[in-house]
Amino acid sequence: MRLLLLACLRAQTGNATTAARIQNHLHAAGHICVLKDAFMYESPTEIANLTSTDKFDAALAIHLYKAGRLLQGSKIPFGIIFGGTDVNEDIKCEEKHRVMGAVLGEARFAVAFTMKMKELAAAEWPDARKKIYVQTQGIKTTPSETFDWYRFLQNADIPMDTGSLHIFLLICGLRRVKDPLYLVDVFSDWHRKDPSVHLGIIGPAVDPLFASEIKEKVKRAPGVHLLQEMPQDDLHAAMKRCFAVVNSSISEGMSAAILEAMDLDIPVLARNIPGNAAIIKHKETGLLFSDPQEFVVLSKSLMNDPIMEREIVTRAKDYVKKHHSWESERKAYQDLVLRLQ
Repeated sequence: MRLLLLACLRAQTGNATTAARIQNHLHAAGHICVLKDAFMYESPTEIANLTSTDKFDAALAIHLYKAGRLLQGSKIPFGIIFGGTDVNEDIKCEEKHRVMGAVLGEARFAVAFTMKMKELAAAEWPDARKKIYVQTQGIKTTPSETFDWYRFLQNADIPMDTGSLHIFLLICGLRRVKDPLYLVDVFSDWHRKDPSVHLGIIGPAVDPLFASEIKEKVKRAPGVHLLQEMPQDDLHAAMKRCFAVVNSSISEGMSAAILEAMDLDIPVLARNIPGNAAIIKHKETGLLFSDPQEFVVLSKSLMNDPIMEREIVTRAKDYVKKHHSWESERKAYQDLVLRLQ
């Protein structure tokens, strides 16, 4: 089949990574799958023209509102993959809610990353319950062999003469829902007392205005660094050298960065929100914090207790292997897409 896959394709964002994985799964089954950036289109008419001109047999959209709205009234069959903010945030806006309900009504199927996400959607649109499948994200990490850690530290202005370094990495698109400034003040205070701890914030400037606000704030926060974006395999290599990966989002579908850290044997400290609590069991597969002060307390306990750290990392890796297998995700999408014939 010739398939159109619509998603928000800003580099290094969660939806873009998911889109690339799904495209790979469908290519492997012999389909042609063309990725298009939902931000490049205004209306369903433009997509209708594209699907007839380029002779697409069916379509998939990641994000019920941002990409899904473009398939409303589509002449070709389509499926939806929930993005996270669609079900968690956009649902609160009446107009978006109406559009998303209509799109879901027309879709042949929808995919939720978690049972919780399925339940949220089914509560809003009960008629769609039967067509919503739960398929967790499949994870495959590919750390680069040639990554230069010392140059990475140098570029980040992190001094290498303090003996042992504890680098915490916050990986996110720079936008408000990710709340990258949540920990900046407490982290900076902690760094003043313990110069070995550093927080690196890394990700694409999804919201350029907000990104410049972050830049200004970080300039005045010793121990906190805004890092240059880098290719996925370099990022995985950097994660492997860090002490821990951090997530401070206000709302999250299913954070690929958290799952990748688990796969790379790196401990995760995440804000206690439903999307994160769905994949982290506190003190078993990671640590969940409810405010910035608790983040510091938990980080210190992790630094002072290598046995706890090792146990968390081992259990987290087992969890990812068992529940986020790339192979099962591949099979699920290859089967689902047959419903679009």
